[in-house]
Amino acid sequence: MNSNLKVCLLLLFLLILNPGLEAKNKKATPQQNSGQAAFDNRSYRNLFLEAGYTPSEIDKKVEKAYTDLFEGQNRIYFEVGDSMGYVSDIKNHDARTEGLSYGMMVAVQLDKKEVFDRIWRWSKRYLQHQDGPREGYFAWSFNPVTMKRNSEGSASDGELYYITSLLFASNRWGNNYGINYYGEARRILDAMWKKDGTANIYNLFNVEHKQISFVPEGDNYNWTDPSYHLPAFLEIWAEYAKDGHEQFYRDCADTSRVFLHRACNPLTGLNADYTEFSGEAHSTRWMPAAFRYDSWRVPMNIAMDYGWFGKDKLWQEGYAERIQSFFKSKGIDTFEDQFNLDGSRPDFILKAGENPKLRHSLGLVATAATATLMNKNDKKMEFVHALWNAKLEPYKDGYFDPYYDGLLYLFGLMHLSGKYQIINPLSENTLSVNGSAIVRENSN
Repeated sequence: MNSNLKVCLLLLFLLILNPGLEAKNKKATPQQNSGQAAFDNRSYRNLFLEAGYTPSEIDKKVEKAYTDLFEGQNRIYFEVGDSMGYVSDIKNHDARTEGLSYGMMVAVQLDKKEVFDRIWRWSKRYLQHQDGPREGYFAWSFNPVTMKRNSEGSASDGELYYITSLLFASNRWGNNYGINYYGEARRILDAMWKKDGTANIYNLFNVEHKQISFVPEGDNYNWTDPSYHLPAFLEIWAEYAKDGHEQFYRDCADTSRVFLHRACNPLTGLNADYTEFSGEAHSTRWMPAAFRYDSWRVPMNIAMDYGWFGKDKLWQEGYAERIQSFFKSKGIDTFEDQFNLDGSRPDFILKAGENPKLRHSLGLVATAATATLMNKNDKKMEFVHALWNAKLEPYKDGYFDPYYDGLLYLFGLMHLSGKYQIINPLSENTLSVNGSAIVRENSN
């Protein structure tokens, strides 16, 4: 029996076992899990394989992207001494909790334990507050040349990725070989729950609105960033953090799903970088509200939630079709990277590099492609092929951002190859099969 027939029979078997139909999404309420999500069946689509690329080509593509970013001439990862390392936003000359925690997520997904451990040790030593009102939280930006913090405050998405990466590391490698990953994740969470506004420091989540804050400090606690809404991560916390706040995390995951309905334009699918908890666009003193760099991550985050937990499939499928149709209307090989929510060009262009300039940015090409995981009408997989053919290299004008463009590019490749997965505890047995569905084996 050939491998494709085996896959078809397996998928048919899973469908028989899980025949749940998608419920209609009423009153912006997330749907119930259909039973077809990766959390239930441990199966991850490999869209590159479905698009015609071979397993060896796909593995080489992902490995090359990893090698370029973590080992190559234009790497963003730098080792320090015998046991530490950091990820740097090269163009901004700093190390950020965003990139450091992304690096840890890449490392745990691709089984790079030494890299993970080095980044965590560096983050803990130089960025994590060990006492005071911010204890357990991280300074979001650090200058690795002067060895000084650029800011003492936190950006909530950094902690979100740190915690999830540590929980996955605990599940994958256990806690008895140098670092107690679970203990480190719990330390951040337990510290978070002690923050009640004393000294103007709060929980990462606005506990009244059950939404992640832009910054858990001062007035920035009272609005949010749509790209920080990762309901799939909160479902992971509810399963594996075991800190007594499981229902809160599930509530926040569902609230994020409803929030995204409101934050994303019903015609274009675009969202603002920053919003109120209602989803209404939030302008800041440094820029008017629009779809910009932070917003690029939203399609990828929604696609992850769709694949991992499948609790809001009907809306998510419609969203994917809307936003990919919008980008396609602007030219699949030419769409730019900043928009007003109605799809028009903004008057204010947020600078990346030396000059304000719109580009067909690799990071957005990558995240737009991940929406194909949700778009049942994209039979030609045009966005998937576009990402496959994209290059992590300087633009014609010399601009090059291996940090943000590069990390989103690698995440996109991982998602579309089925290599960005829920990492379950070592004790959980799973089924393995070759073909268009990738299924994690037992030993992680």
